[in-house]
Amino acid sequence: MILRGNMFSKLLEMETGITVVAPSKMHEGNYKVAYLLHGRCGRSGDLVDYTMLPVYANEYDIVFIMPEVARSFYTDMQYGLKYFSYVTEELPQICKNMFNISSNREDTMVLGISMGGYGALKCALSKPEQYSFCFASAPVCLYLKEFLDFLRSSNNIEEIKKIYGEELINDFFYAFGSDVKWTPEDEILELAKRLDQKDIKPSIYTTCGTKDEFREFNLRFKEDMEKLNFDFAYEEWEGQHDWYFFNESLQKALEKISR
Repeated sequence: MILRGNMFSKLLEMETGITVVAPSKMHEGNYKVAYLLHGRCGRSGDLVDYTMLPVYANEYDIVFIMPEVARSFYTDMQYGLKYFSYVTEELPQICKNMFNISSNREDTMVLGISMGGYGALKCALSKPEQYSFCFASAPVCLYLKEFLDFLRSSNNIEEIKKIYGEELINDFFYAFGSDVKWTPEDEILELAKRLDQKDIKPSIYTTCGTKDEFREFNLRFKEDMEKLNFDFAYEEWEGQHDWYFFNESLQKALEKISR
């Protein structure tokens, strides 16, 4: 079953898009739930349109909930909306009231691709009491502080916009402010270090293609995470930053969940 539509968010103070994919078969009890987060140039329905998600919902008996967060980097934006709070606080409550999904941590996971991979890691590491499993395919912004420091120290933002694209740089300003202020709450590795010695923390699985432009950062993140006390796994194989790779990665992640 695929549901596409809009719902009103009090936090966002507007209607926002949502897509839900549920198993066709009915059963007693609540379904496991996966919050599935789109990339920077995407929308809530992308993973239905470009992956085999409806097949996976039936095969793995999971309800997938896909919010829409524009190009927010899953933050409570400095110049924009409170998308991080929406995804981690309001959205789960609304969906638990509307759908037959579990409230248990062990049945709740957060998954994402590209910018959504960053968002999934941020959600899981910020609120480990909510999510038992996190999957991120080719996550970006793994070393956010370094890029924000680079922007802040630049004497020629216009030249940087020519290199990286004006829209991308503007997105960082909207999300993190005109001073592109960094906080530990936005840095994935800092969040992981806070949980290192805690009992409750999510299992994490990340993937990246060997031809992906973000591979270097993902390999570096793998090395840093392996120094910490986490149930962490990383896999890579030939692939690019595209839907072929994301679809295969998603299936591998769901296989891990089902074991």
